[in-house]
Amino acid sequence: MSESIEPVINPIVFDVEKGRDYFWCACGLSKTQPFCDGSHKGSEFSPKKYTAARNERVWFCLCKKTKHAPLCDGTHNKLEKKA
Repeated sequence: MSESIEPVINPIVFDVEKGRDYFWCACGLSKTQPFCDGSHKGSEFSPKKYTAARNERVWFCLCKKTKHAPLCDGTHNKLEKKA
């Protein structure tokens, strides 16, 4: 019997560079989380472009439930966690 795999729901911290574009994975299938690797192709999902306004540390959402994509808004804290 195989165990089900639970998705990572905590955000990932990343140092972004001013003026650089980042493409956040919206589908959750990318093997290069939190960034898109094209795994969404053929689905209704598409990556969200994020352009860094300055050099800083940001928290990218991994639960995919944030209302402020691609950045974490704490929604993961309200999700039901399976035992």
